[in-house]
Amino acid sequence: MIATLARRLIGLVAVLFCVVSITFLLIRISPGGPFDGERKIPPAIEKQLLQKYKLDGTLWQQYSGYISDLLRGDLRLSTKYRNRSVNEILAQTLPVTLALGGTAFLIATFAGIWLGTIAAMHRQTWRDHAAMFAALAAISLPSYITGPLFILLFALMLGWLPAGGWGGLSHLVLPAIVLAAPAAAVIARLMRGSMVETLQQDFVRTARAKGLRESTVVYRHALRIAVLPVVSYLGPLAAHLLTGSIVVETVFHIPGAGGFFVHSILNRDGFLLGGMVIVYCTMLVAFNLAVDLAYGWLDRRIKSDA
Repeated sequence: MIATLARRLIGLVAVLFCVVSITFLLIRISPGGPFDGERKIPPAIEKQLLQKYKLDGTLWQQYSGYISDLLRGDLRLSTKYRNRSVNEILAQTLPVTLALGGTAFLIATFAGIWLGTIAAMHRQTWRDHAAMFAALAAISLPSYITGPLFILLFALMLGWLPAGGWGGLSHLVLPAIVLAAPAAAVIARLMRGSMVETLQQDFVRTARAKGLRESTVVYRHALRIAVLPVVSYLGPLAAHLLTGSIVVETVFHIPGAGGFFVHSILNRDGFLLGGMVIVYCTMLVAFNLAVDLAYGWLDRRIKSDA
């Protein structure tokens, strides 16, 4: 187990190195530069800016210097937000995005598993149809529609929750639900299909033949196997939600990292973009590793060395 984990960690480090390298090279070889604008910068000033941000020298010198700084934990200065480092920007915005994404992840996971299980237990009944209709509606409606609708209903008309901003737990409810809704719908559909198939397997028939209650059969025996396809989806989902959604953060005026990620692309802020990519890829490979470990825990038939 430890040897397998060590091999996987080495592979994850290699993946991160490749992603960082490709991102750096794509930014450098694309046309334009971080200091291009409507007004021409004098050559002397442009030279000083290139030296300040370590963008002078050959491509190899820039790349080797960037990798060296990364190994020391230095993500460098942002070329758009002057005198602000990427580390500082991420330290200010990531906690907000992680709080929003983490809450949305929990809501999507538990709501999706619960809806899918209920639909499978009552297949071809009104509960099944209602759960799948709700899932279809959540998938079909984008967040830039559900967000304003939730604000109109729960904030402006009913006055139960704030319309936007960032503060206490009340500010987290609406954006977290809006962000979690499509993911919960996907999980519910995956869970229903997997649970329906699992309930037809031999070990479930054996459990029923022993006289166990249906709820015990489902939640203590079938659920552990049926949730495996959902676990596969949770890895990329966690990375996606925890890096935030620019649409949800914009609609609810949340000062998260999503806006900085989009603006780093538009402003050709390579160091900020690289920092965002590193954070996203680190979360993605870490959660995929967690999914692999969870597989072996949920189903003992799956070997970790496979």
